[in-house]
Amino acid sequence: MKLVIKLVLIAILGMSSASILAAVSEKDAGIAIAAAEAERKKAASVDSEWRDTGKIIKKAQEAMNKGNYEKALKLANRAEHQGVYGYEQAMSQKDLKMPSYLIH
Repeated sequence: MKLVIKLVLIAILGMSSASILAAVSEKDAGIAIAAAEAERKKAASVDSEWRDTGKIIKKAQEAMNKGNYEKALKLANRAEHQGVYGYEQAMSQKDLKMPSYLIH
């Protein structure tokens, strides 16, 4: 019986420490938002900012201001990826030659 109680306590302590370690802080969300904004600007510098990237960053900032750091981090990561992909898209298509039938 004592062994069962010890195992239960160990399991409870293990779960609570894991949830504490997994918590997202305001600093984490702020860093993610700053990274997303940097990638957005990089994509915009080559005229390849995706339509919703700025909106997603704004939503991430709003979530952070409300204390929902986990949501802010998730949104910021999505926006950062869009910035990266927008830039990559522009770079992959910079030497694209349009067929003559499309040029009029």
